[in-house]
Amino acid sequence: MTIEASLPQTVGRLAPGIGLSAAVAVAAVGAAPLVALAAPIPAMVIALIIGIALNPLAKREAFQPGIVFCVKTLLRWAVALLGLRIALGEIVALGLGTALLVIVAMAVTLVSGFLLARAFGQSDYYGALAGAGTAVCGASATLATSTVLPAYKGKEADVAFVVIAVNALSTVAMVLYPPLCALIGFDNTLTGVMLGATIHDVAQVAGAGYAVSEPVGNAAVIVKLFRVLLLFPVVVAVAWWFLRPRPPLSALKASIPGFALVFLALCLVNSALSAMPSAAPLYQPVKTVLGYISTGGLLIAIGALGLGTSISAVASLGWRHVVTVTGTTIVILAAVVAGLLIIG
Repeated sequence: MTIEASLPQTVGRLAPGIGLSAAVAVAAVGAAPLVALAAPIPAMVIALIIGIALNPLAKREAFQPGIVFCVKTLLRWAVALLGLRIALGEIVALGLGTALLVIVAMAVTLVSGFLLARAFGQSDYYGALAGAGTAVCGASATLATSTVLPAYKGKEADVAFVVIAVNALSTVAMVLYPPLCALIGFDNTLTGVMLGATIHDVAQVAGAGYAVSEPVGNAAVIVKLFRVLLLFPVVVAVAWWFLRPRPPLSALKASIPGFALVFLALCLVNSALSAMPSAAPLYQPVKTVLGYISTGGLLIAIGALGLGTSISAVASLGWRHVVTVTGTTIVILAAVVAGLLIIG
């Protein structure tokens, strides 16, 4: 069969699931302003919840190929496009001390995810999701990490739970962490670093930082983007951990997914072009469009994840899941505050 002949069949096979996932994403975007009147819940979490509610419909065989495509393929490239949000020049301005503090805190948090999961009788897979989601950037990191984990029973429910949990914890942190910084006695710079290095999701980092002041918000967002940049080594480290029974070189090669390399390459491209004022008229519109594509792809992918997750599977998760992800949140907070007290 030729490519020309098979393409319409492939599109026809994927279209129902992609269409349903996209409909969930559109519904989430439409509902977000109304939901925000009651609680600061981002569209990604709303898409996940809508998808879970529609799981009985999504179980139909016609929807499955498209849903799998969204979760496994579309998600990877939507995450790769996140690289365009990062400019290395801004991150270099953080200084070596701040960068090292963030790296150490993230590493400790990632390891704590595994240790806490084991302590409470959970799998290393859940520990990787909780650790990465907390250490890097919440929902996006959780989704990216899920793509390098092997399929296992309950994976969809674990991913969905971590996405919901890190958003809830980020919202609590957005409210509590600024007063905590004032209580400790941090100045504007240290407050920005603390907020950017500890709160999980970018939106809540910005909300917490700019609620204090513009300088604090700017510092917090830059620190947060540094954590997003470190998504690349975190994903590679997680993939390597589960491949390590292989010979070292073989495991290392297999643990570097293509989308992570694209993510890193786009970071470099964005850094170079952002430093060239003459490129702005052409580059900025392209960057904006690709940013919308990335956001839309993530929304569709997380909607598809929800469609593949049953309510009963999420409801069956017990207190151990809550304690593990809460524990990683406390670990990164403690590590960052201790570090700032030492270097501040």
